[in-house]
Amino acid sequence: MGEKITVGMSGGVDSAVAAFLLKEQGYDVTGVFMNNWDEKDEAGCCTAESDWRDVRDVCADIGIPCYAVNFAAEYKERVFKHFLSEYRLGRTPNPDVLCNREVKFDVFMQFALKTGASRIATGHFALTNTRGELHKGVDPDKEQSYFLYMLKSGQLQKTLFPVGHLMKREVRRIAREKGLSVSDKRDSTGVCFIGERSFKPFLRQFLPETQGDIVTQNGQVVGRHDGVIFYTLGQRKGLGIGGAGDGGRWFVIGKDTVHNRLLVAQGEDHAALYATRAEGSGLTWVGEPPAVNTFTCAVKFRYRQQDCQARVDISGSKLLVTTQESQRALTPGQSIVLYEGSRCLGGAVLDKSYTE
Repeated sequence: MGEKITVGMSGGVDSAVAAFLLKEQGYDVTGVFMNNWDEKDEAGCCTAESDWRDVRDVCADIGIPCYAVNFAAEYKERVFKHFLSEYRLGRTPNPDVLCNREVKFDVFMQFALKTGASRIATGHFALTNTRGELHKGVDPDKEQSYFLYMLKSGQLQKTLFPVGHLMKREVRRIAREKGLSVSDKRDSTGVCFIGERSFKPFLRQFLPETQGDIVTQNGQVVGRHDGVIFYTLGQRKGLGIGGAGDGGRWFVIGKDTVHNRLLVAQGEDHAALYATRAEGSGLTWVGEPPAVNTFTCAVKFRYRQQDCQARVDISGSKLLVTTQESQRALTPGQSIVLYEGSRCLGGAVLDKSYTE
């Protein structure tokens, strides 16, 4: 029997193919479904139940044992509380990043190791090596190192990413050729624990709705908002102010949380939406920090964004990034992730950007 690997399985095709490939390579594979959110959606359905059925079916297809574990309490304490606190501050957090650090590669990893596994595996489109480096996955449209930048080398040395070297179409092809029951299951979208449900109604269950004015840069009131926490920089849809002003489309350019005002301007390319400098805090490195406090590297401010070249200035756990080209809608609460070629160095949470 080969090395024992525990695969975190979501019920999707990526983790299913990851488990299949490991089994084919001779590993002793066990599939584990993590239930991190056990509340029902607006239709009264618990998506965890259907995902768990898919995990059981695909593990039967592959011929490996599986079971479910419930980390909902840990998720709410270590991820969801932070998620709500960020929204209360008017920021737009990324819970997937924190979930990876706090739950999948901490709580789940510790559980797997204690139950006899030597390493874990997931269906992330990323790559690692024996040195514990984090690299981009091969598929540029699916690569997920952006969501993994808070991990440490020690965690990555105990992790396998079996589909990281594949294109998504190849993952689908393998699943179909091997008759895996989830081969045509569509990818999940939206916030990790919310699933397909509408985001604003979900958030209203936990945070108060405080209506206020939508205003232009010169203070002109052009509409009303449902609460600044429900909007994000660069947002166009859902403002409800139509053709006011010069008739052009309106975009969110800022939030005045002190006076409960949503700031807007007309034009997708409005100068207030662009910045060349951004500050971040909570800086974390995958491996050893760089030997110098100022250097140049590639930076990504959001998932699927093209890398941009920037100068990075480090001061303790904070950084200042200065990009060569203006970047649109740099949003507090999102992440600034640093790269050297394909290697992810680490990153920080974006606090503030400066328009030109």
